[in-house]
Amino acid sequence: MGLKIVVIDFGGQYTHLIARRVRELGVYSEIVEPENLERILEKKDVGGVILSGGPRSVLDESIATLDLIFSASPPLPVLGVCYGHQLIAKRFGGVIEKGGGREYGRTKIKIIHRDAILDGLPDEFWAWMSNWDIVVKPPRDWVVTSISEKGTITSMTDNSRIYSTQFHPEVTHTEHGLRILENFLRSVCHIDRWWNPGEQLSSIIENLKNTVREDERVICAVSGGVDSVTTAVILSKAIEDRLYCIFIDTGLLRKNEKENVENTLKKMGVKNLITIDASSRFLEKLKGVRDSEMKRKIIGEEFIKVFEEIASSLPNVKWLAQGTIYPDVVESGKTGRQTALIKSHHNVGGLPEKTTLKILEPLRDFYKDEVRAIAQKLGIPRDIWTRHPFPGPGLAVRVIGEVNVEKLEICREASAIVEEELKNAGVYDCVWQAFAVVGDDRWVGVIGDKRVDGYTVTIRVVESIDGMTADWYRIDYNILDKIARRIVNEIPKVTMVTYAVSSKPPSTIEPC
Repeated sequence: MGLKIVVIDFGGQYTHLIARRVRELGVYSEIVEPENLERILEKKDVGGVILSGGPRSVLDESIATLDLIFSASPPLPVLGVCYGHQLIAKRFGGVIEKGGGREYGRTKIKIIHRDAILDGLPDEFWAWMSNWDIVVKPPRDWVVTSISEKGTITSMTDNSRIYSTQFHPEVTHTEHGLRILENFLRSVCHIDRWWNPGEQLSSIIENLKNTVREDERVICAVSGGVDSVTTAVILSKAIEDRLYCIFIDTGLLRKNEKENVENTLKKMGVKNLITIDASSRFLEKLKGVRDSEMKRKIIGEEFIKVFEEIASSLPNVKWLAQGTIYPDVVESGKTGRQTALIKSHHNVGGLPEKTTLKILEPLRDFYKDEVRAIAQKLGIPRDIWTRHPFPGPGLAVRVIGEVNVEKLEICREASAIVEEELKNAGVYDCVWQAFAVVGDDRWVGVIGDKRVDGYTVTIRVVESIDGMTADWYRIDYNILDKIARRIVNEIPKVTMVTYAVSSKPPSTIEPC
């Protein structure tokens, strides 16, 4: 194990993206709240610290200055980003102006003095800014290394071990952002590449063996996606036939999901698959419910209830295993008290306060592409680990408004057409996610010379690295035309097809 990078979470929307980029560069990263830093530093395996962005002002009296970082022995390399940039300026005597320079979005950056983290970059480049407060004067004897078009200080250094940027090097909108982070890891922290998620497999399995006692059984939710299948296969290798895989047909799943699950798990040697048809039960619970958060809570709670009923019929079932991954935890607001809730996820946010089962989440510290690397290492079929992400609550979050059988069938069939045509065009593996959405919007059509009041289906295709941010995919019009024609021709009561062209942020990938 090599040295790791600690990312201090101040509640910024890109905190976990920083951690993801560091891992992408071959160094393990761990996100820590400020009050937990002392415990982390005691382990002596920290090679550097990154201070994240955050929604508050460093001029607020309640803000900690984190002397523990700056007084660590031996001294730790530090990189401050956005709020972290301002925090460093405050700590060392710089001047910050509150609300003095709102800059948001792509901003041209000009390098005026090269340092270790700006090495190899062009004199000017585009970067992503998101700030109200600005540093108007650096600490004494510090060097300003770049400025924005408005003359704002956008990076500075103490010329030793502390660096900071007002812009966000971790987002894809910042040109050469990965180079900046890599310069910090290699030239400042002196950490070489060592982290490979596929190589963590043996330790994951060993940890599960030590966690689950020999007289205990585990039930595991499987849905056909890479997260749940990988979780099931890992557990099968760790505890063998003490694992019971449970496939619950909620009525909210993709087309042919049951057959895909059965065939995949059989191929991977997973035993004890129990299939339950609970579709009518879930649909009854969702009747009349329109609010998206309420849908997620209802599905999550009902999901747990079904599992506990199954568990009660099996001897010594003590654990519920879930395919929770890092973005699920992030967007459920479970990573820190300063992180805002975006949406709950039934693997995390829908758990009842009192459950009789303990929770196993062997993948909760991994991002989606890291899970895919683990799945590939396990030998899971390619069509599973290359499969697009699918929401835990299923099609219920792709049906806007009340969920009913008619809208679900439209959503299911339309999504299947979208995926099929992208695969036919060789595009499926090039995008992060592609699916169809249906709501209550109606559009008058003419079918068979008759007036028809039909549904509107929206197609959503996005590009992303890890789902934390995403951009809409500039799809070829011929592909889009074929998808739209098939949906209207093959699915009754659909009279209009639209295409979603909003990025994340400000939108989320899923509609609700």
